[in-house]
Amino acid sequence: MGENLQVVASANPPEPVPATRTGGRNVVWVFAIAFVLAVLAILAPTRMLSLGMASAALTLFMLGSLVWLRHRKFTRKRSSDLDVIEGFIALDATPSFVANSDGQIRTVNPAAQTQFDTKAHQTLTGLLKTSFANPGSIIYRLQSRAVATGAAQEDIFTRTGHQRLCVHAVAEDSFVWRVEQIAERTTPRAAQEGQHLPMIMVGRTDAILFMNDAARSLIGSRVKSLDRMFTKLPIVPGTTTDVSTPEGPCSVLVAEVLAGAGRRAMYLLPAPKQSLNVQGWQAFEDLPVPLIKVAPDGNVQSFNKMAAIMIGVSLKQDTHLSQLMEGLGRSITDWITETLDGRLVQKTEFLRLKRTDKEVFVQVVLNRIVEAGRPALIAVLHDATELKTLEAQFVQSQKMQAIGQLAGGVAHDFNNLLTAISGHCDLLLLRHDQSDPDYGDLVQINQNANRAASLVGQLLAFSRKQTLRLESIDMRDTLADLTHLLNRLVGEKITLTLSHDPVLKPVRADKRQLEQVLMNLVVNARDAMPAGGEIKVITEYLSLSKPLERDSVTVPAGEYVTVQVSDDGTGIGPDKLQKVFEPFFTTKPTGEGTGLGLSTAYGIIKQSSGFIFVDSILGQGTTFILYLPVYETKPIKSPRVVEVKPTGPKHVEEGVILLVEDEAPVRAFASRALRLRGYTVLEAESAEVALKTLEDQSLNIDVFVTDVVMPGMDGPSWVREALKQRPDVRVVFVSGYAEDSFGEEQTRIPNSVFLPKPFSLNDLTETVQNQLH
Repeated sequence: MGENLQVVASANPPEPVPATRTGGRNVVWVFAIAFVLAVLAILAPTRMLSLGMASAALTLFMLGSLVWLRHRKFTRKRSSDLDVIEGFIALDATPSFVANSDGQIRTVNPAAQTQFDTKAHQTLTGLLKTSFANPGSIIYRLQSRAVATGAAQEDIFTRTGHQRLCVHAVAEDSFVWRVEQIAERTTPRAAQEGQHLPMIMVGRTDAILFMNDAARSLIGSRVKSLDRMFTKLPIVPGTTTDVSTPEGPCSVLVAEVLAGAGRRAMYLLPAPKQSLNVQGWQAFEDLPVPLIKVAPDGNVQSFNKMAAIMIGVSLKQDTHLSQLMEGLGRSITDWITETLDGRLVQKTEFLRLKRTDKEVFVQVVLNRIVEAGRPALIAVLHDATELKTLEAQFVQSQKMQAIGQLAGGVAHDFNNLLTAISGHCDLLLLRHDQSDPDYGDLVQINQNANRAASLVGQLLAFSRKQTLRLESIDMRDTLADLTHLLNRLVGEKITLTLSHDPVLKPVRADKRQLEQVLMNLVVNARDAMPAGGEIKVITEYLSLSKPLERDSVTVPAGEYVTVQVSDDGTGIGPDKLQKVFEPFFTTKPTGEGTGLGLSTAYGIIKQSSGFIFVDSILGQGTTFILYLPVYETKPIKSPRVVEVKPTGPKHVEEGVILLVEDEAPVRAFASRALRLRGYTVLEAESAEVALKTLEDQSLNIDVFVTDVVMPGMDGPSWVREALKQRPDVRVVFVSGYAEDSFGEEQTRIPNSVFLPKPFSLNDLTETVQNQLH
């Protein structure tokens, strides 16, 4: 009896009745009904009824004749097809059968008669019982797939060998089955066969796919699974475990290397506390596992080729391990001492190699050995760069998200404070003219409040939550306007060179914010060349036919305008290059940089749907490149953001304003500003108080001025509720957050505009006036 690795315990469901069989039965029934109708027509008492039954009988007889002719034609064709198939399989050297959907065997070829007892079994299930366990489940599974797709096959491992069962649906209710015997391939002798160190190749399911000569010699035979070889599972790479040998359990040190496709190569090294002779260590030289032998004082005694490739030219004999790697959180000497004393709790450590050309992380396992009666250590290394890079990217994304949320919240609170400061300053300026001694102080307060608002804007840019005033921009005109200012910024020692592509297309961005990005990049380039040099600003038109992938980012295909800012300064080291866009990270000395410049630039470019990359070579220079998508000149509905217009002579307005603001200083300033313009102002400290006020139907409100984010019900929610009873009231939303944070909510509220904080007295009154008129 064979043994099938996949056993299905369910019973076979009934097969549907073939169309050929049902076709024959239908013909018989039609003729029978026609005959009955003909007899009833003869016996009918009236002539009219007799003629009707006779007509029906004749019609059914003709229909039955047509069906019978069609069925007979189909049966002949099917019989002819089966004759061709039977003639074909008769010459096949593989055992083949023709069976119906019920598994009844119709034809067997000579090869099948030789291999199987076809006279004793008339069904496919009975015939295959001698080869497979539970053949009914296998036959049903394959036949169902063949009905759906036309053919199916399955490889089955049995005690007698590896067999393949194939089925083809060749005609209705007919299937051709083939049973192929697959010879076991003789594994070619690989390079590992000649190695002195035992090596095995293990699959996903812990099946042993390959053993070299040394491994077979150690174990005594060819085994097929890890549980037949090791006395204890699971196997932890870099640790000591026992293997079963003809002489009894033997301790080995397991080193593991990923071999792709879910396979692992395991090398069985001499176990710790065993003598390691010179010949044994020489056997490690060609292993594909980085190995280092370390003395008790931490100096490198010897290493193999893979370790030299991984660590680089700094790996030499008598070099201390601390000069090669770092990142334990404690000294390398303490780590080595703990390992030698057997006090090491954590077997595996992740360290960073001290390479200057690239960043490499390694997973290191230290194991104690005894050589010539003296202790030593074997360090087994695994490349963990990809793992640590993914971990770092995840941590970085979480950190950037958290800092972005913090920056947005801080900016919101600061905007409320700045609104109150600048607003009350505007109120004071209304009562003082230029001849007043306090006028200059008030102007200074106002200017510094505006500078603080600009700093808050940087925080919002980093968190990508500031409101952008997008417009179509020609980069040549923008840089031409900036040239005079940039030349003053770089000084006399540095030459600023601008080069433009003659076929530049417009981009869509906030001009003021984009100018800030360009100035920041030029200033950074200047600071990187204290002895002078040249800064090149190059604009080009670029059409990407396929997506561009770099720095773990994919730039979609399309048209772009690129801006390159290059210098020939000191450059940025590879270890710092991937951190330049992080907030508060700076390469400048303490007190000379905030670390917000490039992170702000990153936020502005990202919010403009663009990309920013950096390339740098230490000692040669740095290049920043911006990718800005080309703006298609077609009407695009932009968000309504209030533009402050020059104010004319003040005049008194009329109207009733409902002001809803939870911050008392902001509410006090806004109320006084609107009353000074002549409006009647009703104040509410929350949305709930505002709705309570609106219950008085005699109140005629012209404009709602409301904060967006408030405790309890937010601005858009209470406004939608209020507009159900007062649909004609216009709305002014004010917020310290960006408009994008509730843009979709605003678009569903008619006659509404957005006024970002901090706003001045003129900003507020002009916005309300525009809404009224």
